[in-house]
Amino acid sequence: MDANAPVRISSRPFALNGRVPSSRTIYPREVSGITLLELMFTLAVIVVLLAVVDPSYQYITNSNRVASEVNGLLGDLQFARTEAIKEGQTISICVSTDGSGCSSGNTNWHKGWIVFSDPSNLGDTASGGTGYTVLRVQRPFTGTDTFTASNSVSAVSFSREGFAPGIATGTLFTLHTAPSNSKWTRCLSLTLAGLMTSLTYGNAADGATCT
Repeated sequence: MDANAPVRISSRPFALNGRVPSSRTIYPREVSGITLLELMFTLAVIVVLLAVVDPSYQYITNSNRVASEVNGLLGDLQFARTEAIKEGQTISICVSTDGSGCSSGNTNWHKGWIVFSDPSNLGDTASGGTGYTVLRVQRPFTGTDTFTASNSVSAVSFSREGFAPGIATGTLFTLHTAPSNSKWTRCLSLTLAGLMTSLTYGNAADGATCT
């Protein structure tokens, strides 16, 4: 090649790896969004759905809570009665605010209760009884529900035969929400024979009506 020959520069694009770059123009991807009208419509739909769902959700949560609270006392009463028959000695259950002893005269069962062996057959841990043993503890309710007993019953004792001799006329434990609403009112009936029945508002058992 003649060193003095003129150098020719090609007008073709420079090739990388044998490929000629495309001459297309690359534009940035378009970003889409929503309009204010679309946003307002979406919010309106959410508000409507919340208005429909919230009452149903509240009903379910309240119903589950009060059912759990009533069943808690029902389960412990059944446990106390079963233990009394099995062990052949008195087993008692009473209102307890501290989880260790009876709160004598307190009929507010939402304050908590304990199940305890009661060999002295006194129905109260603070009445001079000896040798009692706490078998179960229910802590106070965390909400505003109230759980009270009729006939000023603050303790129940089950004999070895499974009877509850201290409540000859029976008792009715009534659970109310705050504010009170009949849809969530629940009751628990207990008889001298130790029979227990859970009730909803307006229903009756053993001569007592749940109100």
